Amino acid sequence: MPANSNFQDAIRQAQSSALVGPNVVRYALPYVGGGMVLTAFGTLGGLSLINSNSGLFMPLFWVALIAELILFFMAQGAASKGENSTALPLLAGFSLLTGFTLSGLVSLALGVAGIGSIGIAAFATGITFVLASTFGSRMSDSVGQALTQVVTLGLFGLLIAMVVQLIGGFFAPGMFHFGGFELMIAGFGTVLFTGMAFVDFYTMPRTYRDDQYLAGALGMYLTYINLFIFILRLIIALQGGGRRD
Repeated sequence: MPANSNFQDAIRQAQSSALVGPNVVRYALPYVGGGMVLTAFGTLGGLSLINSNSGLFMPLFWVALIAELILFFMAQGAASKGENSTALPLLAGFSLLTGFTLSGLVSLALGVAGIGSIGIAAFATGITFVLASTFGSRMSDSVGQALTQVVTLGLFGLLIAMVVQLIGGFFAPGMFHFGGFELMIAGFGTVLFTGMAFVDFYTMPRTYRDDQYLAGALGMYLTYINLFIFILRLIIALQGGGRRD
């Protein structure tokens, strides 16, 4: 009887740690890197437009944001089905537009904290990737599943806080867009997406098949882009948020 119980425990453990796509992370990483490069080009294009014709930037920002959302859902749908030839150009366009819409925040960071803030955010994001790639895939099922649940709950909390900030900003922008509230959101978002970076390396092989590597790449790309964004927001908030009293 004890032997039978041990055998059943072993089966449950094997099932819980079963890998759906053992090579999906390796296949996805080049596309994550490529997306980051395209995002950098999109950001440089946005910064160039801000410097040369700032009045044109905001109308194009809203057009790019809408197009970005459309491309995201189209790319996600194709990638999740393993239709990689269809998903790849959609992801490339999405990455470029993400960089363009990100350029306003980068411009603010440059004005508030200088070019060093971009270097710090990029360096911190890179260090997080190195640590996550080293330790994330080696997490035990108990640690990986617990961290996944914590990060998922934290993501819901962050979304609620950002909705509150968006609505509150219409009535009291000084309270919700600057100071303690923004610092809290930026700090929490930084911690949350740092944790998500580790979760990605644990969950991807257990979620996506090897032929769904672009779907995994999209999720990982979003993790690191958001980590970069929240680190920048944290730096800006620590510098006073760019507020001019």
